[in-house]
Amino acid sequence: MGLLSQGSPLSWEETQRHAEHVRGHGILQFLHIYRAVRERHKDVLKWGDEVEYMLVAFDHEHKKVRLSLTGEEVLHTLQEKGEKVNPNHPTLWRPEYGSYMIEGTPGQPYGGTMSEFNTVQDNMRKRRQEAASVLKENEALCTVTSFPRLGCPGFTLPECEPTPVEGGASKSLFFPDEGINKHPRFSTLTRNIRHRRGEKVVINVPIFKDKNTPSPFIETFPKDDGEAARAAKPDHIYMDAMGFGMGNCCLQVTFQACSISEARYLYDQLATICPIVMALSAAAPFYRGYVSDIDCRWGVISASVDDRTREERGLEPLKNNHYRISKSRYDSIDSYLSECGEKYNDIDLTIDKEIYERLVKEGIDHLLAQHIAHLFIRDPLTLFEEKIYLDDANESDHFENIQSTNWQTMRFKPPPPNSDIGWRVEFRPMEVQLTDFENSAYVVFVVLLTRVILSYKLDFLIPLSKVRVMLRVQTLCSKGMKVWDWCIQHNSSILAAYLPGNQHPLADILSRQFGQNHQWELDNTTLQRELMTAARWMREFIANHPDYKQDSVITDEMNYSLIWKCNQIAQEQAECPELLGGGFNKMKYSGNKTSSF
Repeated sequence: MGLLSQGSPLSWEETQRHAEHVRGHGILQFLHIYRAVRERHKDVLKWGDEVEYMLVAFDHEHKKVRLSLTGEEVLHTLQEKGEKVNPNHPTLWRPEYGSYMIEGTPGQPYGGTMSEFNTVQDNMRKRRQEAASVLKENEALCTVTSFPRLGCPGFTLPECEPTPVEGGASKSLFFPDEGINKHPRFSTLTRNIRHRRGEKVVINVPIFKDKNTPSPFIETFPKDDGEAARAAKPDHIYMDAMGFGMGNCCLQVTFQACSISEARYLYDQLATICPIVMALSAAAPFYRGYVSDIDCRWGVISASVDDRTREERGLEPLKNNHYRISKSRYDSIDSYLSECGEKYNDIDLTIDKEIYERLVKEGIDHLLAQHIAHLFIRDPLTLFEEKIYLDDANESDHFENIQSTNWQTMRFKPPPPNSDIGWRVEFRPMEVQLTDFENSAYVVFVVLLTRVILSYKLDFLIPLSKVRVMLRVQTLCSKGMKVWDWCIQHNSSILAAYLPGNQHPLADILSRQFGQNHQWELDNTTLQRELMTAARWMREFIANHPDYKQDSVITDEMNYSLIWKCNQIAQEQAECPELLGGGFNKMKYSGNKTSSF
C-alpha cells in the first residue's frame, strides 16, 4: 500500500501541470530528511510484515465462489473494534487496491529477540480470526495470490458489469470499476495511468498449452472497439486493467536498519535474493479463468501499471517526452546503493541529470544521487488539490508521491520527517501463501537472513543485469525446472558465499525455519525445494479435477473447489502434505508459542 493522502484528486491534465513542482519539492523534502538523519546510528532492529487478503463468498448450492466487494465495510468494522478503541491493539488494518481486499499488519513492530520471532505466526492467526469474525455467513478471508477467475463474467458479489464504452477509471472489457477500492487514490491511479500512457494497459500472459488447448489460442472480444484485438497476442491470455495486477495479493516485510549505510548494504544484498524467494513462493498460475504458463504475478502487475507512453517505450521518436524508459515503474531495482555494489552496476541507468547534479551539489554521494534521480524520471500519478503546497521541512508527501509509485523488488525508505523511525528497507517480491505458518516462515526467514548477512558480512552481489535476468525464473517454474538448477546454468553465485569449514550461513536459518516442513539439499551452490510451490499444487489440483477438459479453462465449479480447498487448508481443517510436509499437523500452538524453531 502506498501513500494514502486525503483530499480532492486532480485529473491527469491538472496533475501533469504540477509535475515539475512535485519533483522539485520532492527533492527538497528528501534533502531536509537526509540532512536531519544522515548521521543517525544505533537504531535497533524493528520490523513488520504486510499480508494482503481477499474476501470471498461461497455459493455452495451452485458451486460458485466470488470476490465479495465488502472490503470497505469490513475494514471500517475492524478499525472500529480495534485500533480506534485500543491504540495498542495487536493488529492493524488498511485498505488495498481491490474493494474485495484488505491488508493486515501487526499492531506494533517486532524486535529482534527470539521470543518475538515466535509470536509472528500467532499474530497472523489473530488477524485471520479477527477478520473472519466480522464476515457474513459463507464468506471467508483467503490468502490467495491471484483469484483464478478474476475478470470473468460474474466474478464479483454483487455482480457488476465492466464499462469499456461508457468510460470510468479503467475502461476495461473485463474488470468493473466497482472492483476498485473507493479511496480516491486507487481510481485516480487507474485513470491517470491510462491517460498518461495514451491507451489502456496491455497484459499478455502465455497460456499453458494442454492437450486440448486450441492452437493457436486466439480470443475475440464482443465489446472491443479494436484496441484489444490490436493488443492481444496469439497463445496469450489478454488483460487490460490495473486491477489484474494490483488486485492480486502479496506478502512483504519491512525492517529498520541501524544506520543509512547498513540500510544501503542490506538493500543491495537482498536484491540478489529477490528472484529466488519470488520463485520459491510462487503462487499465481491462473489468470482470467485460464491456466497460464507462468507461476508468479510479477510480470502481470508490472504490465498492469506500465504508464510509459509510446515514445518512452521506443515505439515513436521522442517529441513530447524526455526519456526512453526501458521498463515499467513496477520491476526489479536498477542500481545498487552501497560502495561494494558499485562495480556491479552494469545497467544503463536513465536519470534526471538536473536532479542528479543538484543532489551531488548538496553533498549526496554519487550512488544515492543517481538512485533518487532515476526514481524521479517518473511523473506523479496522483495529486490532491489540498496537497500541492506543503512545508518541505516538515512534510514528505511530494517525495513519497514519486517514491511510493516506483514499485520495485526492494525499496529504500528514508525516515518520515520528525519521527523516531530509522532508515528502512522493504523486501517486496514474495507471493502470499495459503497458511499463516508459511507466511510467517517466509517473513521470519527474510529477517533472519538480514541478521546473518550483517553478522558474517556476506557478499551475495553479482552484476545487476544478471539479477534482472533471474526474474525470468518465474516463467520456467511451470515447466518443472528447479529454481537452483536454473541459477547455476546462468552462472549465478548467489549461494556460493560460505565460511571456512563449509559452514554455510544459510543452512542454519533454513533448517531452523523450514526444517520440519521442507527437505533441503545444501552445498555451496545448490539448493532445492522438494515440496511443491503453491502454484504447482494449484496446477495439479485443477489438472486432476473431474471437470477439467485439458483445455486450459477453469470453470466456476473448478474455481469453487480450489478456493474451498485453499480455505480449508488455511483454517487447518484439511491436510496438504504436498505443500506443508507430513509434520505440519505437529505445528500446533501452545499459548503464544510455536514449535517452528
